[in-house]
Amino acid sequence: MAAYQYTAVLVFSLLQANVLGFPTNIRDPVCGYKSCPATQPSMLNVHLVPHTHDDVGWLKTVDQYYYGDRNDIQHAGVQYILDSVVEELQKDPSRRFIYVESAFFYRWWKQQNQATRSIVTQLVNEGRLEFINGGWCMSDEATTHYSAVIDQMTLGLRFLNDTFGPCGRPRVAWHIDPFGHAREHASIFAQMGYDGFFFGRLDYQDKDRRKKTKELELLWRASESLSAPTADLFTGILPNGYNPPDGFCWDQSCEDAPIRDDPDLEDFNVDDMVQMFLETAHNQSKFYKTNHIIMTMGSDFQYENANLWYKNMDKLIRYVNGQQAAGSKVNVLYSTPSCYLQELHRANTTWALKTDDFFPYADDAHDFWTGYFTSRPALKRYERQSNSQLQTCNQLEVLGGPKSRSGPFGKGDSDTMRKAMAVAQHHDAVSGTEKQHVANDYARRLATGWAHCQVLVRNSLAVLSGSDARRFFCENLNISVCPLTETSKMFTMNVYNPLARPVSWSVRLPVNGSAYSVTDAQGKPVTSEVIPLSKATKALRGRRGTALNELVFQVQAPPLGYTTYSISLLQNRPPPPPPRPKAPLTMQNKFLKVTFDPATGLLSSLSNLETKQSIKLSQNFYWYNASAGNNEESDQPSGAYIFRPNCSTPFIISKTAKIQTVQNGVVQEVRQWFSPWVSQVVRLYAESRELELEWTVGPVPIEDALGKEVISRLDTDINTSGYFYTDSNGREVLERRRDYRPTWDLWQSEPIAGNYYPINSRAYIKDKGSQLTVVTDRSQGGSSIVDGSLEIMLHRRLLYDDVRGVAEPLNETGEAGVEGLVVRGRLLLTLTPPDTAADAHRPLAQAQVLQPLLSFQQGPAQPSTRLQFSGLQAALPPAVHLLTVSQWDYDSVLLRLEHQYQSKESKAFSQPVTVNLQKLFSNLEVLGATEMSLGANQWKSEMSRLDWTPSSDAAPPPKRPADPSSLDVTLNPMEIRTFLLRVWQS
Repeated sequence: MAAYQYTAVLVFSLLQANVLGFPTNIRDPVCGYKSCPATQPSMLNVHLVPHTHDDVGWLKTVDQYYYGDRNDIQHAGVQYILDSVVEELQKDPSRRFIYVESAFFYRWWKQQNQATRSIVTQLVNEGRLEFINGGWCMSDEATTHYSAVIDQMTLGLRFLNDTFGPCGRPRVAWHIDPFGHAREHASIFAQMGYDGFFFGRLDYQDKDRRKKTKELELLWRASESLSAPTADLFTGILPNGYNPPDGFCWDQSCEDAPIRDDPDLEDFNVDDMVQMFLETAHNQSKFYKTNHIIMTMGSDFQYENANLWYKNMDKLIRYVNGQQAAGSKVNVLYSTPSCYLQELHRANTTWALKTDDFFPYADDAHDFWTGYFTSRPALKRYERQSNSQLQTCNQLEVLGGPKSRSGPFGKGDSDTMRKAMAVAQHHDAVSGTEKQHVANDYARRLATGWAHCQVLVRNSLAVLSGSDARRFFCENLNISVCPLTETSKMFTMNVYNPLARPVSWSVRLPVNGSAYSVTDAQGKPVTSEVIPLSKATKALRGRRGTALNELVFQVQAPPLGYTTYSISLLQNRPPPPPPRPKAPLTMQNKFLKVTFDPATGLLSSLSNLETKQSIKLSQNFYWYNASAGNNEESDQPSGAYIFRPNCSTPFIISKTAKIQTVQNGVVQEVRQWFSPWVSQVVRLYAESRELELEWTVGPVPIEDALGKEVISRLDTDINTSGYFYTDSNGREVLERRRDYRPTWDLWQSEPIAGNYYPINSRAYIKDKGSQLTVVTDRSQGGSSIVDGSLEIMLHRRLLYDDVRGVAEPLNETGEAGVEGLVVRGRLLLTLTPPDTAADAHRPLAQAQVLQPLLSFQQGPAQPSTRLQFSGLQAALPPAVHLLTVSQWDYDSVLLRLEHQYQSKESKAFSQPVTVNLQKLFSNLEVLGATEMSLGANQWKSEMSRLDWTPSSDAAPPPKRPADPSSLDVTLNPMEIRTFLLRVWQS
């Protein structure tokens, strides 16, 4: 099977070569490590790495950056950079250049003629142009979800693989600009086959300590669950961020002196430049372990006129190396990160071991980059929702077959959405650190992508159900707007479940009737209730909807499939009872009991009736007064990147909440009103083991000229002793400790901002008996500032720029354009014993990331309609998550299976589990499977990585047991396995 697949891919690659216009008879490539220049073992070797850092949106949109538009904002044009670099590389075979952002290179490549493509292919095959990192973008590491990161990396790597073959495969990960570094990202890179990882930013205290101990290069053990060296990644911290050393920037945007080498001229400066460079090299070498150092020669959007750079670097290399005849022991060469990495590997030394992460990041005592964990909360939620829509789109493209792409509703595609989501992972996109018009552009791209996916989804569901009646999607159900449900007396609702296990989901539909009949796919009645809309929802939706009520009921959907519900208005029924003021102040179902303080209207306790646990629990909203930059110690204000409150004590919005209650057999609610701009619904569904807090914040008032950073704080009697826990990109959970860093003695200068960490999907506090877990619906920042407390930042509205390049304050005005952005979201709370907490929060978090997709059809279902379908023969085991199902080629499907539990976190599920690939799908016959790297650009059997030796814990890794058979695959805790399936659709 592997031989067949490999031959097929080789044939496919050759066909691609002809289509793309470059010859297939190019001489044997000498790329990668084979193409590296010779070095001098007895000298200090200085590796010059020419590069450009091209943000896929930041101050300008992606399009503006590519074309060089809006240079009044920033002079940058990526197409000219690539034009110029390719021209200059041809002039000297020793010259090198690296390129990172596949999103831009893909655009440029499409526009090139055959002659240029042939030249570029030769440069790649000779290692003179090398792709580094290779993802569609350089993703953010704090606010991205691992599934979206893997997708965007796969998109970029596949383009490079299809276009250039093995020479297009990057060997090194390169995250020179993200603002802190996540352990899960390092694990992902290792599992994708990267040999090393280089970045530019880390905490200033950490960097100072590492310089003294020569630990700027290290071995990062990026998983506590995967056996070493599976997630081990050599990691290097660059000396100058990603900029050239002082005095040696020769871009047209720089002001450093060129090398003036005509001795007849008065301003001849070769001797001075050589001496300055030698001093710079020797000073840098003091902080690194080997006789090799790296210098990044480039920066943001540089090399638009590459001749300036190369002409001066040519001279620098010639004149510095010319000093060797006089006894100099410095050797300068054009190089790449992979060539530098190879020399470090050849040094055959040991490296310091790191097991935590690089958060939070501060570049000075009062400058903690922890605000962006929450910046632009609406965009963060939209990105997370779009990820769920993309996975649904991918799955239905496979399940519906070719007609999903061209069917009764026209031509649909998943590629537009895939590219939009990939761009959104950029470290100035979902991070919220871009200008406002750029944020709008990211959202527009996601909306366009979903419009393309909607056609595909309609086609696929028509194929699977047999009904070609038009389907409608309601984009604004979070604010109770859906024209079809508001006006229809009879309609059907299709519930598609993208998870590989059955789900139970609470549905709330905006309606104007007083009572409805709801039946499931078998015609059985479903309990439902109609409740009045809250005042907050009516205010939030404005004139976009007319509904007075919400229809609430619970749905059950099969794994990787859909079910159908029929909803009919019942005539002549009395209106629903209005919400009651105050009493009762207890909510209870068979799993949980929640109490409220009658004097304040705030939460007072939470009890788990199954485990007989109870904790004191109070929740309220506060805001930190954002520094305006006039503090005597520092002039650093809060901004898009930086969180800097001017006081450690937040302001309470209200000590009490006005409340109304709703209680019926489906849902119980306590609606809390704290102020004109803050409200909340505490909600308990009849069948839920989690408590829902639906918060609504905004417009944040700024009439007092004070920037505000709004938090929800949970205060309990859990004895936390300074510890709390946050996830890494939605996967493994890391232990945090207040005012502490595992790898250096912290001097804490910002007791609030310096204790904030990214929360991508969950955070929790615990003691020996109880664990309170909070599952979020988007990436947010949070901390435990005092024992027993957990706070999560929900919204930020700031009046000053934080002087990190954006040059505008984070002041989102929302749709109205003047009042301010209103944001709504959910926190889900579980109370469990610590040893069973993961059994609850793991599936709960996955269900928040991959939510059911609802679509609606007018009137009753057609008689021949298939009302229920599952794409799986059976639900997957509870420990297994179906991470990826995506069409790869006309007869092949990309599949990723994930063990979603960490080792030792669950007695029930932290065990190996085996899945049979041939018995997976209900309407696809699996003819064969070949395992691939996580990035799907190498066969797993051919993947080899450089091995590195830690200075401690060097015990040999245990051998992984073989799978029972080629189609029975075993997953160990936290393991993701990727397969290319050859399929036949039945």
